[in-house]
Amino acid sequence: MQKGLIIKSTGSRYKVLVDGKDVIQCSIKGKFRISGGIRTTNPVAAGDNVMIEIDAKTGEGIITEILDRKNYILRKSSNLSKEFQIIASNVDRVFLMISLTMPATPMEFVDRFLVSAEAYRIPVSILINKIDLYDDDLMEKANDIVRIYTKIGYDCRLISLKEKTGYQELYDLMKGKITLLSGNSGVGKSSFINILNPSLSVKTGEVSEYHKQGKHITTFPEMYEMPFGGYVIDSPGIRGFGLADMHKEEIYHFFPEIFKVSANCKFHNCIHIDEPGCAVLEAVESGEIEFSRYKSYFNMVMDENKKYR
Repeated sequence: MQKGLIIKSTGSRYKVLVDGKDVIQCSIKGKFRISGGIRTTNPVAAGDNVMIEIDAKTGEGIITEILDRKNYILRKSSNLSKEFQIIASNVDRVFLMISLTMPATPMEFVDRFLVSAEAYRIPVSILINKIDLYDDDLMEKANDIVRIYTKIGYDCRLISLKEKTGYQELYDLMKGKITLLSGNSGVGKSSFINILNPSLSVKTGEVSEYHKQGKHITTFPEMYEMPFGGYVIDSPGIRGFGLADMHKEEIYHFFPEIFKVSANCKFHNCIHIDEPGCAVLEAVESGEIEFSRYKSYFNMVMDENKKYR
């Protein structure tokens, strides 16, 4: 029996790194359930620590145990599904890469992702890529995003992979850590992997001129070792991000600025929609809480509310 690290999961076959050097092709033994009984489409994910048995004849392994996770990032499999997908496990930090053009990332997508990361106290850096394509209006919008999210407490950076600017200081955050790189298709995730480790030559895709959306090049999350130490998990492009295993009454806990102000609400069970004496609504009215963030919160609560009707 040996301990290994999942570096790629395709749903039925897994690549497991053993002793930091040997990659073993593995299958899974039996069925594993995530803690809490959440139904997942993939019981094992990139970043998982596992125990494996290796067949001496074939050199392949069988995963017999998933060791305890310190965290994971979940998303809904689809709007109609009651199952969830584990994007990655045991993550030290997330780089959420977005763009304001070719393709444009919806800010509610950003807020939904941040809520999921907050639920497991995973720090997030927001990387606004492709600033070399921005006109004055888009640069003003980008700077406004930096202002809003920096004020909340998020690390936020303007970068251009094409011009190789704005991301060099991120290397220090990745050394010796497991970093998840996530975002919409076409924002530049795989290109960033190639910059971090040029020897990988990860396949990249072009953005559709017609739809202004990226093509799904990365099919399954895969972990890559970095030459400066640590690992980066490249995840498939996500066009939608449904909240997983979260009730409407607790969503505000994961908006730091809303949670902070909520202590002043008149009622302890206030969910900040239309209750009298709501300090959050007053803060939105005064501009202390950004309306765009509150709008994302409101839409999430309404989406969750529909489940119980």
